[in-house]
Amino acid sequence: MRAYAAVDLGASSGRVMVGRVGRHELKLTEAHRFANRPVRVPEGLRWDVLALYAGVLDGLRAAGQVDSVGIDSWAVDYGLLDADGALLGNPVHYRDPRTEGVAESVLATVPAGELYAATGLQYAPFNTLYQLTAARSTAQLAYARRLLMLPDLLSYWLTGRQGTELTNASTTQLVDPGTRDWAYDLAGRLGIDLDLFAPLRRPGDPAGELRPEVLEETGLTGPVPVTAVASHDTASAVAAVPAGDERFAYICTGTWSLAGLELDAPVLTEESRAANFTNELGLDGTVRYLRNIMGLWLLQECVRAWGEHDLGDLLHAAAEVPALRSVVDAGDAAFLAPGRMPERIAEACRASGQPVPGSPAEITRCILDSLALAHRRAVRDAQRLAGHPVDVVHVVGGGVRNSLLCQLTADACGLPVVAGPTEAAALGNVLVQARTHGLVGDRADMRRLLTRTQPLTRYEPRGGTDPWRAAEARLAGP
Repeated sequence: MRAYAAVDLGASSGRVMVGRVGRHELKLTEAHRFANRPVRVPEGLRWDVLALYAGVLDGLRAAGQVDSVGIDSWAVDYGLLDADGALLGNPVHYRDPRTEGVAESVLATVPAGELYAATGLQYAPFNTLYQLTAARSTAQLAYARRLLMLPDLLSYWLTGRQGTELTNASTTQLVDPGTRDWAYDLAGRLGIDLDLFAPLRRPGDPAGELRPEVLEETGLTGPVPVTAVASHDTASAVAAVPAGDERFAYICTGTWSLAGLELDAPVLTEESRAANFTNELGLDGTVRYLRNIMGLWLLQECVRAWGEHDLGDLLHAAAEVPALRSVVDAGDAAFLAPGRMPERIAEACRASGQPVPGSPAEITRCILDSLALAHRRAVRDAQRLAGHPVDVVHVVGGGVRNSLLCQLTADACGLPVVAGPTEAAALGNVLVQARTHGLVGDRADMRRLLTRTQPLTRYEPRGGTDPWRAAEARLAGP
């Protein structure tokens, strides 16, 4: 067996996991977990990237000797380097309001239909394209000589080598999903200098070796290679969907819910654009055709507002609340910013003429019903738009622990749900590293290994989908 360190950074926490892989074995253990706390400074909301890097170093020290290191994280955010390779300030958080109204100026130059045809990316106000447009007149961007996506920035600090991993690059809205290269014509029309980006690299490509200073700080013995994995955490998570030969949809759950299909080619129709589906690049030439849904962020923010609350007790109480009493649109940008989440959910219910949830249990049930309803809509719409029917829904990520959400998703979709693994992003990260050493083969081989070694739970749909159709109609309004 060989050991691989998977650095997996989420929007609320980071972790360093150690995967031990043999021909027929796959074991994952947690070496170190640390908080990811953004900081609000006078100029806006920023990531504390130095704390994240310190957490990575602590995690590598705790991991012990490994055969390789891989890094994945959330998408769209980046760090800027000056001519000496030094970081120019902390990276801006995607929830920072600097991109408000920016899309209008972009779309005045490149209409929405042309933008979608060129990049296949859904509209999201925080896409890297809009962030760069918002930063155009800043001194920071004027002095920048290199832009690195977050996992590539940390990889650079570990190795001294720069690159731009493709699955994360595909979330910038500057990559052509057909050619799997930069959308040069689009960038030129919008005045974006693609020379800011380091050369593209693919999952499995070498990304350097740990620098001597890193070896000294972590106690590891070199050489320790760093391997480019599918560095967008959703790409790694989809690679770890334990599917067999069945036709499947996936939902990667956590702060966000990413619900969709794994396809061989992008869907670039106008109908797909209007439905706000995105075409992001995945492992082995695949396309992650999906819709972004606000996800468990809604519940995380409510729990933060309520203070001390045992999540298990809260979910147990929510299960006793009548189903589908009130629902909200879990994809609504009104829920994007932090703060006052219980009040905003109540206001949305009041505005739509539904009963207003008051207690934590009622609000929690409203959130979970709303997420299941959004999952249903995304899975149904993806099948229709891609002409790709499915027989089962695989749920991976943190939401696997939420059995109520998994059951409600099965009920809403009218399809079986297979839940697991929880640490899908880390497992996908590990398996790409293992593949570079010949321990596993293609994606099918990776998924067979996952099915044999990871705990999975199956949820069968109950009660029919009529109540969910009624709730959907109620949410749509008159």
